[in-house]
Amino acid sequence: MSTASDLRDLLSAGDALTIVCHNNPDPDCLASALALGRIAATVGIDDRRILYSGDISHQQNRAFVNLLDIDLQPFDPAHVAERPEGSLLAFVDHAIPGANNTVPEGTPVDIVIDHHAADDVQGRFVDHRESAGATATILTEYVRELGVEMDSTLATALLFAIRRETLGFLRGVTRGEYDAAGFLHEYANDDLLSQLSTPSVSGATLDAISAAIENRTVRGAALISHVGRTPDRDALPQAADYLATLEGVQTAVVFGIVEDSIQLSARSTDTRVHIGDALSEAFAGVGSAGGHREMAGGEIPLGIFADYTSDDDQLLAIVEQIVTARLVAGLKLTEEPPEDE
Repeated sequence: MSTASDLRDLLSAGDALTIVCHNNPDPDCLASALALGRIAATVGIDDRRILYSGDISHQQNRAFVNLLDIDLQPFDPAHVAERPEGSLLAFVDHAIPGANNTVPEGTPVDIVIDHHAADDVQGRFVDHRESAGATATILTEYVRELGVEMDSTLATALLFAIRRETLGFLRGVTRGEYDAAGFLHEYANDDLLSQLSTPSVSGATLDAISAAIENRTVRGAALISHVGRTPDRDALPQAADYLATLEGVQTAVVFGIVEDSIQLSARSTDTRVHIGDALSEAFAGVGSAGGHREMAGGEIPLGIFADYTSDDDQLLAIVEQIVTARLVAGLKLTEEPPEDE
């Protein structure tokens, strides 16, 4: 496995560092980018930037960026395509060019640090640990080993990211997360952690969660629902988190139309189900889907469905029918929903 000293040596040979977040970055990605930037600063790299694509629309993610004053820049292809010699490109919390990011496929990447499932991860420095509960855990390990000065901003970012990624140390957690949290706790700002944990919720989010509750269908221990069309992509994982707490439900999948694509979010505590593999199988060839055993997501271009009709109500009906059928097949569900559902 790659080591922190290997990372430091590679960074020491660089003049600039571009860190690319995945689309619609979450706290795990953002905190990891912040930590990697701090490591780069300790070896003398002053030219550093963190780029992102998509939106930061989830209220927790917005609060995370604002309260911790993280300097982000919209993704510019020129920062990747026109890098001079000595300029390093890093991915955190994702691994493959063109997969959940807007970096062109085949772009050489210097540094990859990630904990998500992925095949054929390549880079000059790669630390790809699918066993880790959070990418922030890996970066905390590096910060400790390399003796990077810890302040309340960095500690709060990393600790909140670990807590959020593991749903309060209840999902995919390992001893590494507890060790990292124990180290970070001494430096973290409790007031900031509290503010990050209880951000305000938008009306669009509440509407989407309400629609998901209304449209739910339960088959055995699996729940499938949709929110129709929504402007709030991040409402989907929040709806999935909420519906996964319903009594008797072990797997919850929520989908909806966001702009020109169908977005999915899934949660599962069923030991018989690898929800990432199930989504990947269900939408193979029509979109990008996958993730962990307990948490997964996906995106399907709407074009393959929009070609059927120009009527939005009819489009929603088609999407509901086809996506639900694929989910039923991918999850191998045979039980029909009760009539009152």
